[in-house]
Amino acid sequence: MEDRLPKGTLGGQAVIEGVMMKGPDSYSVAVRKPDRKIQVKLHKYQSFGERHKLGKIPFIRGVISFGESLVVGTKTLSYSSSFYEEDEVETKADKLFKDIFKEKAESVIIGFTVLLSVVIAVALFMLFPAAIAEFVGKWIDSHMIVAVIEGIIRLLIFIIYVVLISQMEDIKRVFMYHGAEHKTINCYEAGDELTPENVAKHSRYHKRCGTSFLFIVMVVSIFVFMFITAKQMWLRFLLRLVLIPVVAGISYEFIRLAGRNDNPILNVLSKPGMWIQKLTTKEPEEEMIQVAIISVEAVLYGQEYVDAVNEAQGIHIASDEEKMDQTEVDDTEDINEDELEVAQDEATEDEEE
Repeated sequence: MEDRLPKGTLGGQAVIEGVMMKGPDSYSVAVRKPDRKIQVKLHKYQSFGERHKLGKIPFIRGVISFGESLVVGTKTLSYSSSFYEEDEVETKADKLFKDIFKEKAESVIIGFTVLLSVVIAVALFMLFPAAIAEFVGKWIDSHMIVAVIEGIIRLLIFIIYVVLISQMEDIKRVFMYHGAEHKTINCYEAGDELTPENVAKHSRYHKRCGTSFLFIVMVVSIFVFMFITAKQMWLRFLLRLVLIPVVAGISYEFIRLAGRNDNPILNVLSKPGMWIQKLTTKEPEEEMIQVAIISVEAVLYGQEYVDAVNEAQGIHIASDEEKMDQTEVDDTEDINEDELEVAQDEATEDEEE
């Protein structure tokens, strides 16, 4: 019988027509390409927490983990979207980055993208609600009530944002892959065999989901920001920015605890975050579940499994594990689903032995 990873070890993210899955020492990304083949790639990865004691300290580890998730998530999103870019024309900005940073251009672009995303998120979900609450607060004496109003505004903005983007066809499919990711992790953690039939039976909601994390961030921020009593508006805004890592650290510890324990109290406290997942996950198609299974098994069984799955479909990828770029040569034959299934079974059997 195979050794199973402890509960709480696997985590993932939906990408464009695929799923990224992260394990203890690697992460994989499996993508259903336009030709319907599933390309999977595995990357060795050791988190800051595994390399440094600082990354194991409660609350601090949450901030570090969140930052690492943003970087890996942006990389894998960029990778998956590259399969669906039609005749992309290199912009002047792209050329400038390549001229200045040479081979590090991609890393710099990803870093810039992450930074820009954080700035936009902070402005939209932190500073904008704070500004509205400051305006409303002119007629309210209690700063605690103002903090609650700010939290409610923040949550409403988030829900409206999710509802609006969910109307986009591409995002609908991402949310379906999000559901497939959750179902597959739930299936594995329940001890069931990873088959499309078994996975489909499991819930599309998960306590460790990033959506739940964001909801907890919004709730925790209400209580943390209650202690901001500075009289100057600019100082109140600045203190909110300074306290964001504190809010993220507390929220991470709650999600981590709730995800690893089946405690009735924690389950009740996790419910609102699970309800929000009704917006960010959808029931997946069987083809999407197959992609999610391959992504999980790539992390579980390693490079030999990845090679077997890719070769069964005539996909050949350069072995450079440090970059997401690849050169590939696809056979012109149609996908042989039976051959792919045999390759998966052989790879998993070898690993179990």
